[in-house]
Amino acid sequence: MTIPTNGNLINQYIGAATFANGPGTTGGTRTGGGAGSGTSWYEAMSRAWGQTLDAQASEITQLSDQIGTGSDQPSQMVALTAASLKMQFMSNNAATSQNSVAESLNAVARKQ
Repeated sequence: MTIPTNGNLINQYIGAATFANGPGTTGGTRTGGGAGSGTSWYEAMSRAWGQTLDAQASEITQLSDQIGTGSDQPSQMVALTAASLKMQFMSNNAATSQNSVAESLNAVARKQ
């Protein structure tokens, strides 16, 4: 795994997801969206988290497969442990950010 040195990986994924899934062709920026619309920034953020977590899960699977085929060197075990802890950290952050944004959107909707 290569750790990027030029910025925050999550922000890069969110930016890419927003660009790919973002405001659509109507010219307006949407703050919400219907199910499956693919045009809200909240959905773009969710997709970005999903892509990030999928990539980390793939790394864990790859490391686990290497260990399962007999490459059970201490360095491989440490790499698997580190990747698993990183997945836990990322999962917690994904849930926290999703919940925080959802609560914020709910609060804004109640005030309107």
